[in-house]
Amino acid sequence: MIKNKYYLAIDLGASGGRHIIGYQRNDKIVLKEVYRFKTMMEDTADGFVWNHVRIFNEIIHGIKKAFELYPEIVSLAIDTWGVDYVLLNGDKPMPPFYAYRNKRNIASSEHVNKIIPFAELYKMTGAQFATYNTIYQLYADKREGRLLNATDYLMIPSYYTYKLTGIKTHEYTDESTTSLLNPLTGQYAYPLIDLLDLPRRLFGKIMFAGNYVGELLPEIQKKVGGNCKVVLCASHDTASAFESTDIDEESVFISSGTWSLLGIKTDSPIISEQSLKANYTNEGGVGYIRFLKNIMGMWVANSLKNQLHLAHAYIDKHIDSVDYKVTFDINDISLLAPENMKKALLKLLEKCPPQNDLELFASIYRSMAISYSNAIKELENITNRTFKKIVIVGGGSKNKYLNSLVEEYTGKKVIVGSTEATALGNIKMQMKANKD
Repeated sequence: MIKNKYYLAIDLGASGGRHIIGYQRNDKIVLKEVYRFKTMMEDTADGFVWNHVRIFNEIIHGIKKAFELYPEIVSLAIDTWGVDYVLLNGDKPMPPFYAYRNKRNIASSEHVNKIIPFAELYKMTGAQFATYNTIYQLYADKREGRLLNATDYLMIPSYYTYKLTGIKTHEYTDESTTSLLNPLTGQYAYPLIDLLDLPRRLFGKIMFAGNYVGELLPEIQKKVGGNCKVVLCASHDTASAFESTDIDEESVFISSGTWSLLGIKTDSPIISEQSLKANYTNEGGVGYIRFLKNIMGMWVANSLKNQLHLAHAYIDKHIDSVDYKVTFDINDISLLAPENMKKALLKLLEKCPPQNDLELFASIYRSMAISYSNAIKELENITNRTFKKIVIVGGGSKNKYLNSLVEEYTGKKVIVGSTEATALGNIKMQMKANKD
């Protein structure tokens, strides 16, 4: 009897994290969730921040649970959302750990734009404009004097990998979300870094998915009751999602979670006047570029559900009967981090307000579908290609109402992929790294 080889994906989104075991059975990869917890940024006197002590304790607890169920784990890898990072002074993290929804980034982006106009920045990096990009966060740190004592910055998956192994890494796919990489070379854009007077010492050697990092530190082994290899997957969660499935030339890919990332694989970056105007971004993949549009995703609906204490099942059961068709710009900046999501939405719909909460949810999903449709039209114009299908993966792919609206507005066939696409892509990369 062939013994199963078990791999652990630690998959962290901006709302929640999961520990998922994967193994090969015949020609399929079987996924088993062993632990789930909330990540959730916290609103403090410093604005929105991450509680990395709590999150790391949850990571440790999940690894311990995995070893209890599967004592012989070959390796683990961590993927997370992009753009956020931790500053270190030697081995000591430097709080507060700002989150991408922190309002300090808006002023910082304005300062950077005075130094280098965005059109010039886009030519250098091929990265979209978003006030939460790492470049603006780091420049905010510079203005606040936080970089004076910083010896390192580690993106979130690299920080947790460091906490597990004691080894500092800079993984390509996640670094490509920073707006600090040259998309042609896959290395840091040092002329840009120098222009902004960011310390070069912060930027270590770029590493790639599939590389071996190390093993768990002895003190971590004691806490979790086991040891295994730690490797690099495509540590930006969307990059791992791209690795979960084959995407043909006729398909647009949407990773639907807190954010919706819509795009295609390309051999080289696309940097043009059209892509600049449409705010498409070039991010790193495993041997390719992910040409993407960043769209406000399930964050809006999930925030409203939490605010109103409504269950997914209730909305799913009744929303088909709603006839309210008024929409709004799902990417409006007011929805990035509102104190009151319902109030922010009603302001956008004040000319023809919904009569009840179900109508408000219908408007959210319809607005998302329209945004997808507009983004695909832009994509077809930029690439001079026509796409016939849309492959949707991730937690948002379970929303049948939204999927039907996407088909209605785009006129394209929706194919639902894995709801655990990120974890699946993480596991697949570990298997490649271990040559399985």
